[in-house]
Order: sequence, then structure tokens, then C-alpha cells
Amino acid sequence: MNRAPANRTLTLSDEDLARYKATLAKLNSASAVDDLRDKLICQDVFTALPNMADQCVDLMFADPPYNLNKSFNDRKFRKTSIDEYAEWLDSWLAQTVRVLKPTASIYICGDWRCSAAIHRVGEKYFIPQNRITWEREKGRGAKSNWKNCSEDIWFFTVSEDYYFDVEAVMLKRQVIAPYTDPNGAPKDWTESENGRFRLTHPSNLWTDLTVPYWSMPENTDHPTQKPEKLLAKVILASSREADLVFDPFNGSGTTTVVAKKLGRHYVGVEIDETYCCLAAKRLDLASINRSIQGYADGMFWERNTKSLPRKGAKTQS
Repeated sequence: MNRAPANRTLTLSDEDLARYKATLAKLNSASAVDDLRDKLICQDVFTALPNMADQCVDLMFADPPYNLNKSFNDRKFRKTSIDEYAEWLDSWLAQTVRVLKPTASIYICGDWRCSAAIHRVGEKYFIPQNRITWEREKGRGAKSNWKNCSEDIWFFTVSEDYYFDVEAVMLKRQVIAPYTDPNGAPKDWTESENGRFRLTHPSNLWTDLTVPYWSMPENTDHPTQKPEKLLAKVILASSREADLVFDPFNGSGTTTVVAKKLGRHYVGVEIDETYCCLAAKRLDLASINRSIQGYADGMFWERNTKSLPRKGAKTQS
């Protein structure tokens, strides 16, 4: 495929494929926690899960195929009824209960078509804590319907004893109306050479994300890739350093890559060998560059704003 000179989409050469295939693992027998940490498992989730250790996962992020007609390389998924989709969700989600710690958190992605099924099946095994809606920013227009440019992420926990660090996911917003107190001092905002900003607590409506596209170095050819910034929010809020983050549908590896960048351990399961190799290459690159677009100086920046300079570099969300 010929790409424009400015296209930074990550690809795999024949040499890359040969190199990274050799690094992929399979779980063909019961595996201890030490055998899972920092591994990419190239295997069907239904054969991998039974061989994972009990109560080893601190945070699970699942981005399963949505209830759509969609192709992932040579694998095709067919839209079904909501009951059939819920049955499929249940078939793998029930198996995750055993591998999750009692204090674990679970995030499951979906769109409006399958969100209800995720809620229905998820609450059979876990405690629903919230539903996040995030703006995808992209989407095709429709003449007879509303443009579809949002997705949901359901937040569950195994118990009410779970970890959540709200200070780690503060959002830095530009101040449009800079109110002051009677003495003229800034009221809940600060001024810098880049403008006026205030720190705000994160909500369950995320409008500061950019879906990966061709000029971003994190972009791959995976058709449903999530932004690294999105995973950074989840991982920072719901895990500690050195915790184990698990993704049963790892795709091109965003969950595992961001876990590595943020000092967590990871295990990713993905059936597609090419996507596994892409994830492995991204993990190699994460050893060199741990930056996450839109996250700098310990906070998240709203879309299209620049952060303060850090060591001579600027980060743009």
C-alpha cells in the first residue's frame, strides 16, 4: 500500500512479522501469575482464559467486537439480535470472574446498539458503577438519523472495595470566563504563557479524545483502535503502578502499550497474529518513547490545547 509522506501509520515489514511472531505466547496449560505478566497471548480468549491464574488481574479493559457487521482482517462478525449478543458476551465474561481480584475494576466498551446488553450481562457478575460516554469526533453523517459519534464504556467492580484515584485523571481546561475575587485575584484558575486554565474533576462525559488517524504515530490499520489517551484515563484512575492490567481483546495493543508506559504490568489476549505483532512492535517503541498524546505534567489536556513546555518539548491533545 502506497502512503502519503506525512502518513505515520505504524506498519509491519516481513522482518517485523518474523521477529515478533517469535515473541508471542500461548496458554496451553495452567499458568502462574509470573508466567502471565507482560505477555502477549496469541490465542482465542475462550482457550486462553481457562489457563490463567486465579485472582491475578487488578484491572480488565475489554473492547470486544460490537454488534455490527465488521471485518477484522480475515475474521468477520455478523450483527445479531440483542439477546444473541448478550449470550455471546456472557460466554466469555463469565469466565473472567475467576481471574479477577476481589478489588478489581472492569471496563467494557460498546456502542448504542450493544450498551444495554453490556449492562444486562455485566450486572450478573459485577457491580455497575457508571457508564462513560465518549465523543468519537468522527462519524458518517446520515440524512434520516442522528450522526453516530459517541460510544459507551461501562465501569463495573467486583466489589465495593476498589481503587479509584480521581486526582490522577484531572482535566486541564482553558478558561473562557476568567472570574476573579473582589481583590482581583484569579478564582479557581491560573495563568501561564499558554493561557488561562483551571483543573476540573473528570466526569463520565469525555469530549477531549482524538480517534487515532494517519498523522498520529500511535495509529495502526486496526479498524476500531482506541486512543492511548482513553486508556491512560482508565489505567491511571483504576490501577496502581505494578498492578496487572488485562485485555481479553487486545487488538493492536493499545491497552498493553499504555499499561507499559504508565508502569503497570499487562497481559493481552488477541486471536489475530498480525494484530499481535503490531502490539509487540508498539511495545518495543514504548520502551523508547513513553509519551501519551494529550497527557502531560500529570494531567489531561482538553482537545486542541497545548501543554506547558517540558524539557523542551510540547504536547498537544
